[in-house]
Amino acid sequence: MPDNKTMASAAAGALDIDLMIEEGAWPSEDALRALVDRAVPVALAEAEVEVIDGVELSLVFTDDDAIQSLNAEWRQKDKPTNVLSFPAFPMAPGDPLPPMLGDIVLAYETVVREAELEGKPLENHITHLIIHGLLHLLGYDHETDEEAEEMEALERQALARLAIPDPYA
Repeated sequence: MPDNKTMASAAAGALDIDLMIEEGAWPSEDALRALVDRAVPVALAEAEVEVIDGVELSLVFTDDDAIQSLNAEWRQKDKPTNVLSFPAFPMAPGDPLPPMLGDIVLAYETVVREAELEGKPLENHITHLIIHGLLHLLGYDHETDEEAEEMEALERQALARLAIPDPYA
């Protein structure tokens, strides 16, 4: 059986990741791509997901206004949030991947504010939110205490592999 590092490398090569910066003073596209390319394979490996060629994932980096509109329309919560995930197909943890995972959308002002308030590097917080959003697309949630514990454990393990401190500590 391949080790997790091999699984992570294989996962990175198989996904077709579309990255778009819509709004906000985000780091450069190259810097964001580097964060995505580190975070996604590690999250997939921790979730023990086997990726086949041709699976698509979209990441959108936007601002609070745009994410507030999405949050109001899709979740009936008329306020900005840090990250939203929009699965293309319903999934449960452990399901085989569909051809399109879905979209992860991050809001600049909220992400920056949270990183500053929590005293963590912006890159670490962005990485955490990418992992969090991807786990939602893979069928993980945090509606109950049990679900939250499982999802947060995966997040902690993925972040530890990247030498990023536990965001829940």
